[in-house]
Amino acid sequence: MDGTRIDKWLWAARFFKTRSLASEAVERGRVRVNGERCKPARALKPGDLLDIDNGSTEWQVRVLALSHKRGPATVARQLYEDTPEGLQRQQENAERRRLLTEPADTIHGRPTKRDRRQLDRSRG
Repeated sequence: MDGTRIDKWLWAARFFKTRSLASEAVERGRVRVNGERCKPARALKPGDLLDIDNGSTEWQVRVLALSHKRGPATVARQLYEDTPEGLQRQQENAERRRLLTEPADTIHGRPTKRDRRQLDRSRG
């Protein structure tokens, strides 16, 4: 294989649940290849460095292999390797989330009057 579309690879490597979500993330600039924005049709090759942000988690990975198909998670994990910088950033973000919880994270759906008052108090 001489290259795989980046949106197809992100879906096959299980960073996004659907290929359309992967394509949308690339269009919005949440995925960078070797530090540069790209389009969903960009061809990846082994050795490329990806910065991926799916909204809740950020990764920095190096492409090891290419795949056109989505397979089991064990196979998908062999398509890339995490970089030391990416792992350190993930640990820092996890620690930050653990220490500084967002008050709105505990509210599901529309806030009640009580929830609204608590939010207003926490905001100052």
